[in-house]
Amino acid sequence: MAMRSEAFLARVQERGEYSTPREADQAARVVLALLGAHVVGEDRAELAARLPETYALILLNPLQATEPLDAERFVRATAAWIEGATEQTARWDVGAVLSLAAEEAGPDLLRRLLLQLPPGYDLLFGHLEPA
Repeated sequence: MAMRSEAFLARVQERGEYSTPREADQAARVVLALLGAHVVGEDRAELAARLPETYALILLNPLQATEPLDAERFVRATAAWIEGATEQTARWDVGAVLSLAAEEAGPDLLRRLLLQLPPGYDLLFGHLEPA
């Protein structure tokens, strides 16, 4: 069963050390929209089913990507979509959201998601060993 939006947002806010839920929500929306452009099929749908509906819809209706972004470009793209963000703060945003997504996914789904992504995403998800 997917966690409630309020609980998800509170966990993102705590991990990202955001001062407001609005900041946490913005990070979650951007990161999940970008992630949704890079994972497909049943794996994306399975991850979406484990997220609150608001965030699941963002994952399932992603920003359009013309090519896969490696991990560094994913962070730069996140920085470009969050007003006032730098690459350093965007890396923090990505980690706050994707580490929570990894927990919700569980090890098997996370492994399958990482197989769809270019090398380096394991660290963005807070997973210390390549899948």
